[in-house]
Amino acid sequence: MSRGPKFPAHNEAHLVHRIGWLRAAVLGANDGIVSTASLIVGVAAASPDRQSVLIAGVSALLAGALSMAAGEYVSVSSQSDTETADLERERRELRDDPEFEHEELSQIYRARGLDADLADQVATQLMAKDALHAHARDELGINDATVARPVQAALTSAATFTVGAAAPLLVALIAPVSAIVPAVFVAALIYLGILGAIGARTGGAPIPRAVLRVTFWGALAMAVTAGIGSLFGTTPG
Repeated sequence: MSRGPKFPAHNEAHLVHRIGWLRAAVLGANDGIVSTASLIVGVAAASPDRQSVLIAGVSALLAGALSMAAGEYVSVSSQSDTETADLERERRELRDDPEFEHEELSQIYRARGLDADLADQVATQLMAKDALHAHARDELGINDATVARPVQAALTSAATFTVGAAAPLLVALIAPVSAIVPAVFVAALIYLGILGAIGARTGGAPIPRAVLRVTFWGALAMAVTAGIGSLFGTTPG
């Protein structure tokens, strides 16, 4: 007895669900590396003293991690508040004028290429299942993959900033005092390149472009702070 043609399983590994935490993680780690390495390089260029360098580096790590957590929490909370307000408004509109909301959803599907009858059928079936979810996704652009999560973003940013900042700080701790500037500079570029590759790989983006982007801006930031440190620094007499 024929069962009809068999089709191979079609499993697509889409990566959009990683956007929220990936953005916070990459931003936190990149900022941790660049800001801490730049400060270390600037201080070391101004005053080649390990204690001063380490104090500056540890201060940058602690202040930066707390700042990243607070900034991400406030920023993403604002997004979450906006999403919540939009959903509440949409809930009221669905309650007060469901016919208009049905037509609004149908118009969205027509604009995407469905004919009028099919668009009406799709809108009817989706609203019968979960009207608010259908409008949130297709009218407001809010979905589970990209919804704002303030606590997750704050913790991710703080943790990744700490990891990123600890890398150049460790190099400054073990490198000879006279070699702190070049050692931290080179190590930071390597860390940034690895971070760029990991972020691109995780997000499915081209790796060479991501690596070039993060290393260029990191090198520029460290070069500027090193130049300022050398210009205004003091040398032991």
